Amino acid sequence: MAKQNVAQQFVDILVRAGVRRMYGVVGDSLNPVVDAIRRTGDIEWIQVRHEETAAFAAGAEAQITGRLAACAGSCGPGNLHLINGLYDAHRSMAPVLALASHIPSSEIGLGYFQETHPDRLFTECSHYSELISNPRQMPRVLQTAIQHAIGRSGVGVVALPGDIAAEPAPEKTVEHALVTARPSVRPGDGEIEKLVRLVDEADKVTLFCGSGTAGAHTEVMEFAGRVKAPIGHALRGKEWIQYDNPYDVGMSGLLGYGAAYEATHECDLLILLGTDFPYNAFLPDDVKIVQVDIRPEHLGRRSQLDLAVWGDVRETLRALNTRVKVKTDRRFLDRMLKKHADALEGVVKAYTRKVEKRTPVHPEYVASVLDELADEDAVFTVDTGMCNVWAARYLSPNGKRRIIGSFSHGSMANALPQAIGAQFTDRNRQVVSMSGDGGFSMLMGDFLTLVQYDLPVKVVLFNNSSLGMVELEMLDSGLPSYGTANKNPDFAALARAAGAYGVRVEKPKQLTGALKDAFKHRGPALVDVVTDPNALSIPPRISAEMVTGFALSASKIVLDGGVGRMIQMARSNLRNVPRP
Repeated sequence: MAKQNVAQQFVDILVRAGVRRMYGVVGDSLNPVVDAIRRTGDIEWIQVRHEETAAFAAGAEAQITGRLAACAGSCGPGNLHLINGLYDAHRSMAPVLALASHIPSSEIGLGYFQETHPDRLFTECSHYSELISNPRQMPRVLQTAIQHAIGRSGVGVVALPGDIAAEPAPEKTVEHALVTARPSVRPGDGEIEKLVRLVDEADKVTLFCGSGTAGAHTEVMEFAGRVKAPIGHALRGKEWIQYDNPYDVGMSGLLGYGAAYEATHECDLLILLGTDFPYNAFLPDDVKIVQVDIRPEHLGRRSQLDLAVWGDVRETLRALNTRVKVKTDRRFLDRMLKKHADALEGVVKAYTRKVEKRTPVHPEYVASVLDELADEDAVFTVDTGMCNVWAARYLSPNGKRRIIGSFSHGSMANALPQAIGAQFTDRNRQVVSMSGDGGFSMLMGDFLTLVQYDLPVKVVLFNNSSLGMVELEMLDSGLPSYGTANKNPDFAALARAAGAYGVRVEKPKQLTGALKDAFKHRGPALVDVVTDPNALSIPPRISAEMVTGFALSASKIVLDGGVGRMIQMARSNLRNVPRP
């Protein structure tokens, strides 16, 4: 029996850590590891067309499953392509192990063909990035990278020269027990008591929730009910907190809607729950603020805090719910609920008034119909730009659906690669990529990955032949739009030429049938919808100081399209407000 080499040992450890597949592009220095995967039945090599796709796909898989996912790139240019997707995974707190294979170890530092220094390159987008220069460093370096990725929720990178990977693994190496799940972290009693006092002393409490509320929906609703608090959310908090929420007042920030802005500014105490909301201009500076977060480095970096609480949102609220006094005055809550419903009523007409007859097709209408037709447990991946707006305002979460995008990193071209990773976790679950024409065309080659693996991803292409968000920024800055127009092909015809299902929609009456047919198709499908390039959006509350690229005069050129089924929830919640 042949002696195990370092590459096989590497792969065996990944399997022990729960990795099911590794995404990448094969090549030279990576060959020993790929061959080890070929000989191992418990892990699959997923061949993509671009390494950036590999990293995005691994990040999406990690977000869907909560398990460690993996990607790889060959030496030099190969692993360098991983960097954008790894930045996204790291900023999304997705546990990803990246293998950056390296040039021959004897040539490092000598300007060898394709030489880069991956252990240095990836330090900013990882918790751990180290080079294995000797077989005896295995398995400890890899295990350490895995523990960083899982324990700190982000990226761990191992640089491995191809010649080292092919060497025999050392005998009697120490293999640690691997930690593959994160613990819950409860704040100390002192912090809990301080928070209880602040809540009890406040007359008007508002909650603002982010992705850190995942798994804490019950506790958040109970707490809001006890203290009569309206609940706003950031985009990454939408899927976890908006559904079955009688206290919902919408979303704040650049893509915001409803009364979240007012609720966060008119309260006595604002409690930030599991959010690293980046737009501090949308946060108040004249109310008391408490932040609860599992990542202590997030505490206080967006706004001045009156109390910083290091802990898991669910555990923190479980402690609070047994200690805070129940408030009986719900006048603030009811006023915010009414403001929210009124705000949504005011804009909903923009997308309901005859848009089903307008051409080019309004993207708001596309998103609204898509939300109605998609499965109850669908996974949506969303391109950065205007697709973020339509997802934020039209997709209805229900506790089963997932909405994934490059919401923290803000990269173009993320939706299709993330859909690949999401679909590999479950071929029977509906995965829909909401792609813009700019993002889709940037990594369009990996549409072939869908065909190669017969992945039933449905790409809904919002094709306005422009970089819509960039154009909006230019116009609002007083600049003429320039360099934002795309001369596009018939993307549906390209999809058919590639061996997938493709249909083009140019009139609103074609849309519903086209989406239904695509969803019924068993394999990959693309619906190329020609949308109105003038359908743009601005935040509900802006000032000249809030963000470069948005100005108060923007309302003259912007169609502020509605909010989909969220108006139904707002109306339902409003019915519970006592009448005088």
